[in-house]
Amino acid sequence: MRKSSIDYSIVEDIPQVLPVLPLRDNVIFPYMIFPVLVGREQSIEAANYSIDSSKFIFLATQKNADVEDPTQDDIYREGTIARIIQILKLPNGLLKILVDGLLQGRIKKFKKNDEFFEAEIETVLPEEENKREINALVRQMNKAFKEYVKMNKNIPGEALSAYENIDEADRKLYYVAANIAQSIEIKQSILEQTSLKSQLYEVMRILNSEIDILKMEKEIEGKVHENISKAQRKFIIQEQIRILNEELGEGEEDVSPEFAKFYEKIEKAKMPKEIKAKTIEEINKLKKIPSSSPESTVLRNYIDWMVNVPWSKKTKDNLKIDNVRTILDEDHYSLDKPKDRIVEHIAVLNLVKKMRGQILCFVGPPGVGKTSLGKSIARALDRKFVRISLGGVKDEAEIRGHRRTYIGSMPGKIIQSMKRAGTVNPVILLDEIDKMSADFRGDPSSAMLEVLDPEQNHTFNDHYLDVDYDLSQVMFITTANVKYNIPLPLLDRMEIIDLPGYLEHEKVQIAKRHIIPKQLTAHGLEDKKVKFNDEAIGKVISQYTKEAGVRNLEREVASLCRKTARDYVAKIDKTQKAPARVLIDEAKVEKYLGVPKFRVQKKKDSATVGSVTGLAWTSVGGEILHVDVNIMNGMEKLTLTGQLGDVMKESAVAALSYLRSNAKELKLGVNFHKNKEIHIHLPEGAIPKDGPSAGITMTMALYSAISGKPAKSDVAMTGEITLRGNVLAIGGLNEKLLAAQQSGIKTVLIPKDNEKDLIEIPKEIKDGLEIIPIEFIKDAFKYVFPRTRAKRTVTRKKK
Repeated sequence: MRKSSIDYSIVEDIPQVLPVLPLRDNVIFPYMIFPVLVGREQSIEAANYSIDSSKFIFLATQKNADVEDPTQDDIYREGTIARIIQILKLPNGLLKILVDGLLQGRIKKFKKNDEFFEAEIETVLPEEENKREINALVRQMNKAFKEYVKMNKNIPGEALSAYENIDEADRKLYYVAANIAQSIEIKQSILEQTSLKSQLYEVMRILNSEIDILKMEKEIEGKVHENISKAQRKFIIQEQIRILNEELGEGEEDVSPEFAKFYEKIEKAKMPKEIKAKTIEEINKLKKIPSSSPESTVLRNYIDWMVNVPWSKKTKDNLKIDNVRTILDEDHYSLDKPKDRIVEHIAVLNLVKKMRGQILCFVGPPGVGKTSLGKSIARALDRKFVRISLGGVKDEAEIRGHRRTYIGSMPGKIIQSMKRAGTVNPVILLDEIDKMSADFRGDPSSAMLEVLDPEQNHTFNDHYLDVDYDLSQVMFITTANVKYNIPLPLLDRMEIIDLPGYLEHEKVQIAKRHIIPKQLTAHGLEDKKVKFNDEAIGKVISQYTKEAGVRNLEREVASLCRKTARDYVAKIDKTQKAPARVLIDEAKVEKYLGVPKFRVQKKKDSATVGSVTGLAWTSVGGEILHVDVNIMNGMEKLTLTGQLGDVMKESAVAALSYLRSNAKELKLGVNFHKNKEIHIHLPEGAIPKDGPSAGITMTMALYSAISGKPAKSDVAMTGEITLRGNVLAIGGLNEKLLAAQQSGIKTVLIPKDNEKDLIEIPKEIKDGLEIIPIEFIKDAFKYVFPRTRAKRTVTRKKK
């Protein structure tokens, strides 16, 4: 056997500096003639340069095939020196070149070339080796390669014939390396060896590893085939027995306990005819399938769902209006609008017995009782209650279910809830419907459209059950924090009932009727004569919580109860006698809860120039809002501070424009703004503020600063303004009036358009307030600025 077939005369012809062609997903070895498709601009330049010069080129593989524009660091240093035999230009601009691998080479260093990669190449020639050791290694490689080709179905038999016609050791080595199905990194490791012996050892290691893997795959395939054959044999025998039994007229009466139970449940469920027929058909299929088959598990689960979902069982509604009203009042204080809507629904049910009504959607901030109101409705109607949390649901299959295509398939949340309820007419609360979102798995809000449409949900189709299911008798109630986050088609199917949050007097009643009794019981103090006075409750609400709901109030009451229990037990341990009575007053509230977290805003003590009190709405209630204005010498500009939003900034500009356009009528002087810098500031600058309702307040504050007239400290106002001096309606009047009352304000100016809203404002809020509706800005001046009596001047005639 010849050791090498290298033509050493070629070595002298190869230039020391060659263009480098980076290869993707391929390693080309010496003695290989291989077509290469070239498309990158720098690779085309390298190929063209090689053709025009010596036709020699260096082929090196990229470390990462995904890199589109490789750098020097992205290319392996070891590769193959090749000659371009043929080049073909394709219509799409690509080049197809045929290369002939000549010698193994290594990049010593790259040359600077902006058009293509060019490097100084070192030729790697085979060293003199021990012929006997090389021959032994080649024999071992022959034996291993023959075994590998026989076991690997992807390599054609002709490859072995071609291999046996090669005599030279190095050519045999590179032929085997080229035909091993392995990764780029493994193949590259062969080129990294510098001697023929080390390369042969590397190829043998790779071959033996591949042969071991192929043997293992064959063994696994044999075991799987054997198991399948056993299952098929068992199935065939079972089918033969079944057919023989049918021929003999036997076997029909012998129903297994499992199937007997299924038939019994089908009869009890009182399914519709077509659904009953489908379920029985699935049971007959299950009988024919071996229990060891995966399909058997899927079918068994499906039948189990079909017989356990309620089809006809329902609870009898309690339609007595007085009972419904009593339960709703027991569970919740206030919330009159939602309660009235529920009573109306029950009244209609009394008359028509069955109604496909509008879906109710309770919208309001956290903690106002949306979820608990749903529970109360179910209790009032004597219906089953199920809550479905939709927060974070992104997959449509969560609503409609997964198709019956794999073992883990199951129905969606709607059918699961019906199974939990066990009746066809439960109350289902879809909580946080505004928190659903969509991704690549579908849009669950679109799947909810059919569920919440009274005209469609009597034929709701869950992907798993794949039959029509009647949801028309279900009372759906949804909840949301912000209605604008609900998709419009879904919003259109629901009746929105706003729960705006509790006012302070309502929170006092909720604390006395619900929270305090509940927490006293929870902390073992219900029979210990522990009392909370109204002042203590009011202090907790106003100085330790700031919220629309009552969750934080419940936490603070729980904290008071814990500390009371601690002192109660400590006193018993010390005196061996239980206290006669424990009173929680304002002093104990501050002792137990520490320094108040929030301060109660108060009106200013005296009239001040350039400072006017407004009213603002926040998500946790109303507040008074001070607007301060200073006028200084300087450039003519308007400065606004206090974290104001765009709408509020526009209100300030509108206020200044109104005063400038009406300066003569208001006796301000036409050029009052000349060489003056006007600064408007709203205190508590860290809190963002926005909205148009501070327009009238800013107008009055600007007028006060310009005219030098002090504004009354016990007058507050709210209203949006126009450039023509109109005062427009605002929202949140309930909360704003309460804030004025708590702050000691006596007079409140509101827009004329809001006068009709006063009918629905509770009397407790309006007590002590003089509420004055105004239509134009000019109507407000006489209430904000006290009249000063002009001094009488006497003019005497000269004699």
